[in-house]
Amino acid sequence: MVSRGARLSSLASEAEGGLPGWGARLAAVTGEADGELDAATAALLAARAGDERSAAVFVRATQPEVWRFVAALVGPAHADDVTQDTYLRAFRALPEFAGRSSARTWVLAIARRACADHVRAAVRARRLEARVVAEPAPLAEGDHAGLHATNALVAALPDDRRVAFVLTQVLGVPYAEAAEIEAVPIGTIRSRVARARADLVAAIAAARAG
Repeated sequence: MVSRGARLSSLASEAEGGLPGWGARLAAVTGEADGELDAATAALLAARAGDERSAAVFVRATQPEVWRFVAALVGPAHADDVTQDTYLRAFRALPEFAGRSSARTWVLAIARRACADHVRAAVRARRLEARVVAEPAPLAEGDHAGLHATNALVAALPDDRRVAFVLTQVLGVPYAEAAEIEAVPIGTIRSRVARARADLVAAIAAARAG
């Protein structure tokens, strides 16, 4: 008789290869009612059930988008560390994942919190350094090599507008999913994106005029 672990591993391979029918079979093995799951969510449910190979499938499926999101919020120089922290948090919280949202929504929400914690820690560190050296800490880190002017303008947006803009306009996350990640009404996301666009248009116009 084939073990449950072997079935999960086989289904993880099918999910990664895009083979038809794996979603319904994985749902039966994991006990989930929804048989039409995206590959990352299916892999995460299998990982929750104890299949280590599926955990790797989940990471490979979501890591590029998570890194881009994190890089837009904390800068490419810190993106690797914060992305790693995101997945450490995700696997610690894995028993709580019930599949009510997609794996992408779930992990991006965790990434959002990891970024917020990183920024708060950076602010505290700058304040401590300022007290030690009796000099004011810089308001922001210097530009990183290779960043385009547009990235600098996005980075200058207020935090809530920047997150909404990056999620919907850079990563292509639907407004409803972005609202779920941010835990706000969809109208709030639409408003933040509109204001972010207005801010960017104004900043570009000022740069050209100056």
